[in-house]
Parts: sequence; C-alpha cells; structure tokens
Amino acid sequence: MHKHSFIYLLLFVWLVSGCSGNGGKDEATPGKDKEAANKAPQPMKNILFFGNSLTAGYGLNPSESFPALIQKKIDSLDLSYKAINAGLSGETSAGGKNRIDWLLRQPVDIFVLELGANDGLRGIPPSETKKNLQAIVDKVKAKYPDAKLVMAGMEVPPNMGGKYASEFRVIFRQLAEENNMALVPFLLEGVGGVRSLNQADGVHPTAAGQKILANNVWEVLEGLL
Repeated sequence: MHKHSFIYLLLFVWLVSGCSGNGGKDEATPGKDKEAANKAPQPMKNILFFGNSLTAGYGLNPSESFPALIQKKIDSLDLSYKAINAGLSGETSAGGKNRIDWLLRQPVDIFVLELGANDGLRGIPPSETKKNLQAIVDKVKAKYPDAKLVMAGMEVPPNMGGKYASEFRVIFRQLAEENNMALVPFLLEGVGGVRSLNQADGVHPTAAGQKILANNVWEVLEGLL
C-alpha cells in the first residue's frame, strides 16, 4: 500500500506541474502578440483626389495620371491606402462645389483638392474661386471632420495680367493656412511652360510630366500617411 501511495503521489505532482503553465509553451508572449498585430491586415483608407483634367490625366492612359502613380508608391510601401481619382476635365471651382456631395458618400481619410486652373483660364475673379473652394472644404470637414486635407496650389500664365496672376496665386496659400491644410505650393512646378513635358495643347502634362506632378504631391502627402 505504501508503494502504491507513493506512486499516486508522484503522479499527482506530475499532473499539477504539467497543468500549471510554467512551461509557457502554450501561452502567448508579448513579443508574439505584437508580431501578430503587425501582420494583421490594416483597414483600407481612402485618399480622394478631387480635381480637373490635371488630376484626371487628360489625354493619357488612366494608369499614367498622378493619382495612379501615387497609388503605385503607396503599394510599394505596403501602406493600406486607396487612391481615388475624382478628376473631371473642364471642372471649375463652381462645378466642383456642386459635385463634391456625391463623392462624399464614400469614406474619405485624406482629401486632396486640385481645382482652380480652369477658373484662372476663364478669368473668374480670384475672390469667387476662393469662395467656391472654401465651400468644398467646408463640406468635407462637415462630413469627415477627422480627414486630413491637402491643397494643390495653382498659377495662371503671365498673359492673364500681373495683377490677376498675383491675386490668383495667393488664394491657395490663404485657404491652406485658414483651414489647416497641407500645401503643395504649385502642382505644375517643373512642368508648367516646359514644352517637352506638355501635350500639343501646351496645357496638359505628358506621361513624363505627370510623373513630376506625382512627385510634387508625394513630397507633401507622404508625411500624412
């Protein structure tokens, strides 16, 4: 009996120690938890590029537009963002104000506003353009108050007159400052006026020009992702 009692005692001790978890083999460790969290798929966020033919990539394959090129950069960095190209050729700031509501039906995490160039070419008063752009920004803020905002600055050709050109140029910086928006000083920097980087009309960038536009925007956008 004593021998059997001793064996039962050993068996009891072995079972207790085996179930105590001291081995730690089945327990999740902080390091493993963190690693698993890092590997878990992140929810996709939307970047809405709202603009005119410059955003749409007029005359080019959609994959050559600067929003599409930025998507490639995002994918190469394995970031969970989707670039939505909402560029419409011929769009003015007034047209954009009327169109934005429909686009805001989808979630927006980052909003890139590129409008005003057609206003400038038509000689629309800068004060009116600024008012329309502010209305667009207000709508985005009201629907998605946590969205990050980016303003793409624009300039008009010198033949529009020096006074008009200076008044037009400044509204984009003013809007960016007044609405806490990141600013791309001049979307067409390095492209505007360069014949080899523009299509035959002298206005719309070539595929090579769009690559420069993508870099101009990326310099500002990258810090927001």
